[in-house]
Amino acid sequence: MSDVVLAGAVADPDEEQPESDDFDFDGHAALAKDEYEKVYPLYEEFSSVTESIISTCLSNSNISTHSITSRPKSIDGFQRKARKASSENPNSPRYGKPLQEITDLAGVRVITYFLNVVRDVETVIQEQFEVLERIDKSEAFEKDRRLGYQSLHFLVRLKENRCALPEYAKFSGLTAEIQVRTILQHAWAEIEHDIQYKAVYALPSQIRRRFMALAGALEIADREFQAIAKQDRRLREAALKSVADDELSGVEITPDALKAYLDKEFGPDGRMSDYSYSWTVGLLKGLGFIDLNELDEFLSGYNHGQVSRALHGSRQGQLTRLEDVLMVVAGEEYAIRHPWNRQDNEWFREMIDRRLAKAREKGYAVGAKKLPDRGRGTTGG
Repeated sequence: MSDVVLAGAVADPDEEQPESDDFDFDGHAALAKDEYEKVYPLYEEFSSVTESIISTCLSNSNISTHSITSRPKSIDGFQRKARKASSENPNSPRYGKPLQEITDLAGVRVITYFLNVVRDVETVIQEQFEVLERIDKSEAFEKDRRLGYQSLHFLVRLKENRCALPEYAKFSGLTAEIQVRTILQHAWAEIEHDIQYKAVYALPSQIRRRFMALAGALEIADREFQAIAKQDRRLREAALKSVADDELSGVEITPDALKAYLDKEFGPDGRMSDYSYSWTVGLLKGLGFIDLNELDEFLSGYNHGQVSRALHGSRQGQLTRLEDVLMVVAGEEYAIRHPWNRQDNEWFREMIDRRLAKAREKGYAVGAKKLPDRGRGTTGG
């Protein structure tokens, strides 16, 4: 977690400040370390509690994230930070009272997939915590002329009503730092330690331009991912509506659209997994089908339940019934184009031959229709 200091959090003005060159930074840091070791378990628990509150609220709001993690500041890290000299006076410590002034002793990091979710997470934080400070890192980097990439940092405390509950009372007054960023922003942050926050003006101009171009490219990529997600959601919703309205022409075969179509025509089957629908979409496209109208016309005239009972003696699952009808209607061509049709898969050809023979015995006209001419390459699962 980054070193963020509360605005106005300075050493007690009544406390005598060291003025000589002989200030004992090591001793100052060692004393601070001893104090922190005593409360370290409390901050460890506070970090976990803060993470739990955020996780629960995001889940209840159906806000999806990549990850939510927490940690207390390490004892060694605290000691190093307590030893830092003041930027204004190198002969005095940056933190006169480290345990009170170092504000990231408890930390939570929320990583999202998309930019818009960062704002959703911020809303939850504002609702659930007392926000002491909000820091937009992109603005801070621009002000300080440093290399960097966007993320939001919050300094928070538990609200009074929560602290009134016995299980939270011991955390009253404690401060936590919450970082919220996208997964691309996180990728940038992870390499910043190698960059070491070098000031822009200290870098060679060619390197500076490359860094700034990279930061811009990441921001563009973040926005493009969000736009793709929005378009994908819109297309999914439109496809589901078309299936519901029996307007199948032009509806691309996707896992969502296929499931909606089969639920309507074959009956729902909760046993089918997302992977199964994705695999079946690959199969259908390998057989040459592009949209649901083309598939629907190919299957017309065949009762999936009757075909299933004829081949297996009982009604099989939704996707098995689909494949059975495809096999009977397309006949040998189905076997030829199927991704499992390989030399080392003799069992597959034998299975298909047995089922086609049984279909003929039951009076079905095997291979009555030709598969679409396109897409003759096989697909994998």
